[in-house]
Amino acid sequence: MSKPDDLLVEVAAMVESEQTNQMSLTVVVHGAVITGRLAPEAVWRQRVAEVLKDSDRLGPFSSIFMKTEVAAHRREEGQPSTHLHFHVARILQGTLGIPETGGMYRIAIKDVSAWTVGDFSYSDN
Repeated sequence: MSKPDDLLVEVAAMVESEQTNQMSLTVVVHGAVITGRLAPEAVWRQRVAEVLKDSDRLGPFSSIFMKTEVAAHRREEGQPSTHLHFHVARILQGTLGIPETGGMYRIAIKDVSAWTVGDFSYSDN
């Protein structure tokens, strides 16, 4: 999308303001289908930092993700959300969700071409 969907921006803003991680969403971005739950940016950053901190090779990068004041300032100024922050998210590929356990994705709202409330899961039944 060249102009972000106003309704999707409102959904992202509500997740940020309520500090909730229970909103399930599925989006299409450049042909990829990504499904999972949204998290506030500060929560998402903290979780990514925790994962990186435990890595010998990637530990030094964890401090970059701990800079949550940027998100807080944007929220205080009333600026609209520019990104969706997914956790427990999967890229759907056929009958598989990658990664199987879910991952952390940051997606620019302007790149979302389609979306729906809820997440998709597959079963072999």
